[in-house]
Amino acid sequence: MRKYVFVVGGVMSGVGKGVASSSIARILKDGGYRVTAVKIDPYVNVDAGTMNPTEHGEVFVLDDGTECDQDMGNYERFLHTNLSGYNYMTTGSVYLSVIQKERNLEYHGKCVEVVPHVPLAVLDTINGALKHTKSEIVVVEIGGTIGEYQNLIFLEAVRMLKQKHPDDVALVLVSYLPLLNKDNELKTKPTQYAVRTLNSAGLQPDIILARSAQSIDDKRKEKIAFNCNIPKHSVVAAPDVKNIYEIPVNLRKGKIDMLLLKKLGLRKRENASAQWRKFALSLDGVQKTVRIGIVGKYFSSGSFVLADSYRSVIEALRHAAHQEKIKLELDWIDSEQVQKKPSLIGQYDGILVPGGFGARGIEGKIKAIEYARTHKIPYFGLCYGMQLAVVEFTRNVVGLKKAHTTEADPKTPYPVIAVLPEQKEYLALKKYGATMRLGGYPAVLQKNTIAREAYGKPNIRERHRHRYEVNPDYLKVLADAGLVISGISPSQELAEIIELPRTVHPFFVGTQFHPELTSRPLEPHPLFCAFMKAAKRESL
Repeated sequence: MRKYVFVVGGVMSGVGKGVASSSIARILKDGGYRVTAVKIDPYVNVDAGTMNPTEHGEVFVLDDGTECDQDMGNYERFLHTNLSGYNYMTTGSVYLSVIQKERNLEYHGKCVEVVPHVPLAVLDTINGALKHTKSEIVVVEIGGTIGEYQNLIFLEAVRMLKQKHPDDVALVLVSYLPLLNKDNELKTKPTQYAVRTLNSAGLQPDIILARSAQSIDDKRKEKIAFNCNIPKHSVVAAPDVKNIYEIPVNLRKGKIDMLLLKKLGLRKRENASAQWRKFALSLDGVQKTVRIGIVGKYFSSGSFVLADSYRSVIEALRHAAHQEKIKLELDWIDSEQVQKKPSLIGQYDGILVPGGFGARGIEGKIKAIEYARTHKIPYFGLCYGMQLAVVEFTRNVVGLKKAHTTEADPKTPYPVIAVLPEQKEYLALKKYGATMRLGGYPAVLQKNTIAREAYGKPNIRERHRHRYEVNPDYLKVLADAGLVISGISPSQELAEIIELPRTVHPFFVGTQFHPELTSRPLEPHPLFCAFMKAAKRESL
């Protein structure tokens, strides 16, 4: 059995297709089906690794090393599973596969055309995800907005599949209903235009998710149903919520599960939604407030703050805060402001420095780390945040004042963070895409450390995305000065986790990997939980 649910967006970008797709997948899984999810990114980039995080949002990394869109993180969190490169495609990757196939004479001398060969390649990828995950249903999110030239080949793939297998395909349109002011009504005309545009691609939605600031009323449902040629009960309310984990609960109220199952000729096998509902509705209980400051540089776009650059970090903090019964208060701290006034850090119960690249804002991050270390504020560094913690420690504790990462200062006399030999080869050849240390790698944890206590086991596997490492030549110098290498690669060469003993600092931990990528709502990451516990203790 192969069933397909396609999710497209209307009116504007950022309408919530990703969390809608994740929620639909979760609902179908709770209904007793084996479900997987696929994201289609309409960019010519072969993967998300070369995309600007300020423009595109976080680059999410899968265990197999695939660099992909942040929506893949939502799929993994909602489905509580690990996905692979089979579950992600871009315009670039699809065209690349077609061109490689043509070069290998796999089309047997045919003239290769955009239609039908590119849409067929799209369907091959989707079916590959179904086969690889042994799933019965796949939820496919098509990026972009209806009417954009970029996603036409993907809509054509849906049309071709729906024409051949009409009873196996459901099409969901997530469309925004604007509210001009509180005394006005939700406007349905943009959604009507979106459906007309979808019709021009040969497609008719089976369900419309009415995204809006407040829940849509019956009058607006009737208007959409009449003008868009669907039954009234197929217009499902999708109002704003306090947290994204409430969305599956809300969509069930609109009976989206029954609508989809009926369209696909299926019946509900079980109802396993109680655990998710309990989790989602308990997120906003009365709890102790803990303030966490995130020091980064991918926040601003003009006058706006773009939290999506660190979406997985935010969600991992929320997962841990819920488990530790903490009301989380997050602040975005511009590292360049900290460089001018490090004492800004003093108002927080915990400081987190996430991953990043480049030299801009680096000294501000180092100042923030120094302040957190010397004032015993719980500190958690992720990837670049760990590397800069090592730089700060080397400068101010070891005493090598000009120590640096060669990423920011290639001529530093003390390259405590440096590029690995194989990475030097890639850089020399100007091979940047998909050439970093990517995906899941094992590590061994030392006894009697914060890391070992948090994980509760000696061996772990975590996901990486970086080109620079703690220079192995400095490991002994750092250890002799009091820095604990609590997690190391099986070869004993690469530092995976660094920390200070609890006798020196309540919580000072850095990871070369990205623990946020494997945190799940119902299973928070142990290091994030340990960080939140420490911040909670310090706030007492």
